[in-house]
Amino acid sequence: MTINTNGKLLDLSKPKVMGILNLTPDSFHDGGKNNSLNAALHRVEEMLNHGATIIDVGGQSTRPGATFLSAEEELQVLFPILNEIIKNFPDTIFSIDTFWGKVAQETVDAGVAIVNDVSAASIDSNMFKTVADLKVPYILMHMQGTPQNMQKNPKYDDVIIDVNQFFSEKIAALKELGVNDIILDPGYGFGKTVEHNYQLLKNQNLLGFGSYPILAGVSRKSMITKVLNVKNKEALNGTTAVNMLALLHGANILRVHDVQEAAQCIKIFEAYEQV
Repeated sequence: MTINTNGKLLDLSKPKVMGILNLTPDSFHDGGKNNSLNAALHRVEEMLNHGATIIDVGGQSTRPGATFLSAEEELQVLFPILNEIIKNFPDTIFSIDTFWGKVAQETVDAGVAIVNDVSAASIDSNMFKTVADLKVPYILMHMQGTPQNMQKNPKYDDVIIDVNQFFSEKIAALKELGVNDIILDPGYGFGKTVEHNYQLLKNQNLLGFGSYPILAGVSRKSMITKVLNVKNKEALNGTTAVNMLALLHGANILRVHDVQEAAQCIKIFEAYEQV
């Protein structure tokens, strides 16, 4: 499994780590920690040294209950820090965590290689065409509802079938526009109960019928904190446990706050797989 990132093929047959860089003041775990240039540069360097292959940059929070920034407001959060990060780490693969086509356009123009959209174009209907025009890989995530209401009362007839049906329809629309590099994200914590999340995790390898890379983003989320009855700051051990389950069920990318631990998790997984 490979995707084309800025003209270079990235092999996803071996799992990779995507490090999270939130430039927001209000993200659920690390809000406000990285929204200055020096802090952001230090954090990127640290994550790369710890084993990150991709750095996912976000300009607004999508935590439950979060309010939206406009595209213009989000761009103000991102720039000029994003420009400096790309200039300082020119060989690094950056993705942009956004649901606005305008933000995708301007950040890809600046050097970002992947678009990571939690809304699957449900918030900005121009997103699919924008990604097709940009010719970049697209992370297609499932979310029931919006960040404002997604956790109020999520319901499914069958969460596996429903999410796969969602992916099938969205993939068909993307393919029609010429988008071929598609990564699927089950959307853990986005419009799902704890039980829904673990049902998806247990059947994760069935998503996309095994034809697309899978990104698992479980880092310090409520599917861990609620089971362990801990706060997100105390959820690193639980995150590593769930990351291992995600790898065993077919994850190709782990999207995490804690890069070193995720990279170690992958090394253990690969040793296990080679026996």
